[in-house]
Amino acid sequence: MYIPAERKIWLATGEGPVYLEPALANRHGLIAGATGTGKTVTLKVLAEGFSEMGVPVFMADVKGDLTGMCRPGVETGHIRRSIDSMGLEDFSYTAYPVRFFDVYGKAGHPVRATVSDMGPELLARLLDLNETQSGVLRIVFRIADEKGLLLLDLKDLRAMVQYVGDNAAEYKLTYGNIAAQTVGAIQRALLRLEDEGGELFFGEPMLELADWVDWDGEGRGVMNILECAELFRHPLLYATFMLWMLTELYAMLPEAGDLDKPKLVFFFDEAHLLFRDAPKALVQQVEQVVRLIRSKGVSVWFITQKPNDLPDSVLSQIGNRVQHGLRAYTPADQKHLRAAAQAFRVNPAFDTEEALQALGTGEALVSMLDAKGVPSVVQRAGILPPRSSMEAVSEAEIAEIVRQSPLYGKYEREQDRRSAYEMLAEAREQEQKQAAEEARQAAAEKEAAQKAKEAAARKSSSARKTTGRRRQSALQKTVNSAATTVGREIGKRIVRGLFGIKL
Repeated sequence: MYIPAERKIWLATGEGPVYLEPALANRHGLIAGATGTGKTVTLKVLAEGFSEMGVPVFMADVKGDLTGMCRPGVETGHIRRSIDSMGLEDFSYTAYPVRFFDVYGKAGHPVRATVSDMGPELLARLLDLNETQSGVLRIVFRIADEKGLLLLDLKDLRAMVQYVGDNAAEYKLTYGNIAAQTVGAIQRALLRLEDEGGELFFGEPMLELADWVDWDGEGRGVMNILECAELFRHPLLYATFMLWMLTELYAMLPEAGDLDKPKLVFFFDEAHLLFRDAPKALVQQVEQVVRLIRSKGVSVWFITQKPNDLPDSVLSQIGNRVQHGLRAYTPADQKHLRAAAQAFRVNPAFDTEEALQALGTGEALVSMLDAKGVPSVVQRAGILPPRSSMEAVSEAEIAEIVRQSPLYGKYEREQDRRSAYEMLAEAREQEQKQAAEEARQAAAEKEAAQKAKEAAARKSSSARKTTGRRRQSALQKTVNSAATTVGREIGKRIVRGLFGIKL
């Protein structure tokens, strides 16, 4: 709950009120604890406080239990006891301005990004490509830029990778060797991303993150809730979106310096999904973005079960901590418990490690940065109740909120502009037509040559036949003439013999 007079967020009550200093919220935060210990309540109380002070909020909703923030809360016996025990005066229930988003476009405005906007460096890290493969991917993007081929969705990128592979010899002198094995490895990595739903995320219209920085008529920051119930089952796509979002924000926002409150706050529920089975390069990229984005006035909060779910490089960037109860049933659990306890500044009033195991639902060990940026002594405190509903809303109600959103219609219709895939397909079709025409001409020329050859052969054969008949006729004449002469001589002899003439 935001206290205007204090200009702070009242988060919990222990020995006294526990506040979050808005000016130090961009030192990031952690909300950890076992299942059912109250992490979601803590997230909602903080998000409501930020919204009330005019700070837009983004929340990744993995379990679907954040949708109720669009409705006022309903009092229960447990909430009433909390209100009375904490001395909350003028506590009232209220709904908050909420917009829903969904990568799959089912429970909110669709969320998309273009391949070009993601860029080769980020894609290479996400796909866990080695140095050689990353180099070839950069070549693919460079050639696409030189040829004016837009890379908007995955089919554009796959077509472009195939084109570069098929024409590797042409680019060898300019860019170096492009091995078929490397091209195949990139295609397989893209296929994996596509199988996880990448074809839905990459495309147009691309999400403009400036749309998340908005307020309602009362000046409260809009809560942007990303439906992740399906998305979190695809860790690579989940990490792709989250990292793109943080990187895009870092590039979009100017340096802010020291502000009295953040420009934007992010809550990543089930944050371990961002790092589970993630390539080392991806973890390094997240750590770098988290470290640098606070200078842009952005606060990032991770919600997970155990602090060690996050890499040490990320934990070192966190200044505000809310640790709900932990259970230590195994030696490994006990080790994690000790590590969680040691992360707090010691309070001599209690043993931190023992307190972690004794915390009830709605209780937590809390340490916030004070006005000087120093972690406060850990306190055992009860988290305030949220003012919005804890119940999830129906799909029909979400659909109605989406239709009433000022963003409705901007992202709903997917666009498929003429880009690399279509242009390369047209070029292949033209080449095939040209090849077919050249083959037809070659066949026609061959046929014409064959006919000419056959005609010449017939002419030659006819000439031979004509010459043979003439020779045969002359010979026949000679033979006939000789035969006639002989005949005449024999005839003369016969006549002379008959008449007694001497020969």
